[in-house]
Amino acid sequence: MDRRELLKGAALGLPLVGALSACGKAAAPSADQGFIIDPGRQPDEIIPLWPEGPPGDVPEGLNEHLVVRQNAYGLPDHAANEITNPALSVFRPANPTGEVLLLIPGGGYNYVVVEKEGWEGARYFNQFGITCYVMTYRLPQQGWTAGADTPLQDAQRALRVVRHDAAIKDLDTANITIMGFSAGGHVAGSLGLRFDEAVYAPNDEVDQLSARPDRMVLVYPVATMRDPHVHAGSRRNLLGDTQDETAIETYSLETRVRADAPPAFLLHSADDNAVPVQNSLMTFEALRNAGVPAALHVFTHGEHGFGLRGLEGTPLSAWPGLVLDWWRQA
Repeated sequence: MDRRELLKGAALGLPLVGALSACGKAAAPSADQGFIIDPGRQPDEIIPLWPEGPPGDVPEGLNEHLVVRQNAYGLPDHAANEITNPALSVFRPANPTGEVLLLIPGGGYNYVVVEKEGWEGARYFNQFGITCYVMTYRLPQQGWTAGADTPLQDAQRALRVVRHDAAIKDLDTANITIMGFSAGGHVAGSLGLRFDEAVYAPNDEVDQLSARPDRMVLVYPVATMRDPHVHAGSRRNLLGDTQDETAIETYSLETRVRADAPPAFLLHSADDNAVPVQNSLMTFEALRNAGVPAALHVFTHGEHGFGLRGLEGTPLSAWPGLVLDWWRQA
């Protein structure tokens, strides 16, 4: 089964492999989903990142599949695992403004939360005329040759593919924003800070394009690999059980900040007990010290992984608007 069939099959409720429980038994759907726009809408197109296959041999035993996650909102919720063919799910707006958004979902480098932190955001931002791409990426702990740089290979390639597709569709190739959530925030931050590192050999003319995003939005991001504020699961899945200080420094966003990094917006909640708010605070401070235009918003409450769900009637409902206002003025 190819990637397009897999994603469409999941959306249609066909049998999937395995199950993940995020919140125990799912509650009945809310009558007002608020920020959740048209939850049944499927991608307009699926673009593979590596038509000839990703760099390095595919590790034995991997079987790309989607798993169902339960949630308290009764919403469709799929996560991709054992990814061997990373791809872009494209959501095209009815009236494009030319603006482009690449969404990078999280999942602790254990899986990729395709729907909750990907497709839902794409559907939401489409209503503002923004063309949205949602990427899946290979997971570093699953035996890939590039190890911890495996997600960055996919992220660099994704940005280049987006830029190439944007040019074909007459979109603004100098107005590409990336938005990463949780571990996807680490992928996005790594892309924004390491966009010109040669982590894979060029394949085609697409790889001649710049992988530098024009802005980056990091939502409750995994940033540091250093104790005591590290998200231990993400570090373990990215780096293994290493205590090597060089590796820890190399993959900590706050140590990789550079003056030519794209402008950044960081968003977190102070009561996040999974990925401590210090991840955003340290990264923001490093960006400001390097002279990179940066904004930071910390909500008192919200915990981890809220995405666009359950925002109604809470201060969290402001975050999409804050990002859009910043984006269009940055």
